[in-house]
Amino acid sequence: MAVETKFVVVRKGEEKMTFANKKDADAYDKMLDMADTFTEWLSQSGLEIDEVLAENIALHLAEQKDAVQHILRTSKMPEAAAVVVQETAEETAEPVTAEAAEPEAEAEAEEKAAPAPKKARAVKAA
Repeated sequence: MAVETKFVVVRKGEEKMTFANKKDADAYDKMLDMADTFTEWLSQSGLEIDEVLAENIALHLAEQKDAVQHILRTSKMPEAAAVVVQETAEETAEPVTAEAAEPEAEAEAEEKAAPAPKKARAVKAA
């Protein structure tokens, strides 16, 4: 019999996600903490915004933390986010049949499984 260790992220008594390693579970938990903080910030902003919409916006901001940081630093869209926006626009423009969706789903699963290449950062010399 095999023994498996699972790490479960629980919020308000509800299981949110299960992970195979602690690092991923901690990262997800931290992202949820950030989303909670964004939700609170949005609700205190004085904007007339629905609570569900505020939670959805907050979760999106937390999930896209790197893109948000890039936009705040440079006032420009990050290249990766621009590609995602373009792909989303293309997907909504073309209907996908069930037969065509299967290879795309497999390709997406392979992309998620492969580690993302690290971006080079320029460092200023002192």
